[in-house]
Amino acid sequence: MTTAGDQPLIEFTDVEKTFTVYEKAGRVRRARRQVHAVDHVSFSVEAGTMLGYIGPNGAGKSTTIKMLIGILVPDGGQVRVDGIEPSRDRVAVARRIGVVFGQRTQLWWDLPLGDTFELLRHVYRVPVADHRAILAQMVELLDLGSLLSTPVRQLSLGQRMRGELVAALLHRPPVLFLDEPTIGLDMVSKEAVRTFLAAQNREHGTTVLLTTHDLVDVERLCDRLLVIDHGRVITDATVDEVRDRYGTERTLVVDLVEPEPALVIDDVVVDRVEGSRQWLRFHRDDHTASSLLAEVTRRVAVRDLTIEEPAIEDVVRRIYAESPDR
Repeated sequence: MTTAGDQPLIEFTDVEKTFTVYEKAGRVRRARRQVHAVDHVSFSVEAGTMLGYIGPNGAGKSTTIKMLIGILVPDGGQVRVDGIEPSRDRVAVARRIGVVFGQRTQLWWDLPLGDTFELLRHVYRVPVADHRAILAQMVELLDLGSLLSTPVRQLSLGQRMRGELVAALLHRPPVLFLDEPTIGLDMVSKEAVRTFLAAQNREHGTTVLLTTHDLVDVERLCDRLLVIDHGRVITDATVDEVRDRYGTERTLVVDLVEPEPALVIDDVVVDRVEGSRQWLRFHRDDHTASSLLAEVTRRVAVRDLTIEEPAIEDVVRRIYAESPDR
């Protein structure tokens, strides 16, 4: 349907979603309160984009995803995925999307993993030859070959998550929604998931909307970052733009030829000294990396150096702190 250069693959226009909650207001009375989970949010996503959609618990991330896949109906505004209004045609949109929820499963618990994939072939009506080719490629990329005869209930969390990704992508959907896909995984499993997702985007142009609390996922995978808080978008920019705007401090890590006392340089904070290595934190407005390095080498002999960019966690913390809604 949609191709690059046409209308955006995902359109979320002035969308609102309100829930009614009841709170204790005395010994027996309850008070009713309206919660604006999504409050006039607008964004669009072009084909092939990997978008990080992040925010604290209760910010509106999961509500957004549920409206995009048709589980929830918006109270106002318009939602379209590949030209389809999800809540009006859930069957059609299901054929155009893949969905992975980190704490829920679409695999059949008591069936071998391979049988689950075969059942999904029938669900999505994938031709046998296409299914065989796609499955072979994904099984190899995710190292699942030895697990196809294993019942899903016997798989580890990391193995199940790799299976979930295959299940979501067997019908080659143009859009993939991921809600906390690496939650609870060890570092090896997380890296396998990230590598696989990057390959799907690169080789097949899969558009990805990722919600996560693991900001390393965002740094490794996403080229655009959308931050939501209290149901409203507070930042929508590329990951580099967000870092440049809010991540104003950098760190020069220098390995000296000989151990030295902490260097004293104007507008530089020495965070740590470990033997001959020192961590020098500086503000972008006060120094460039090259000017600071020149100052360091003028004073002491340097063996090696690296530049550490601000952690995305610190960047997002600053965004939240500066948000007028907090």
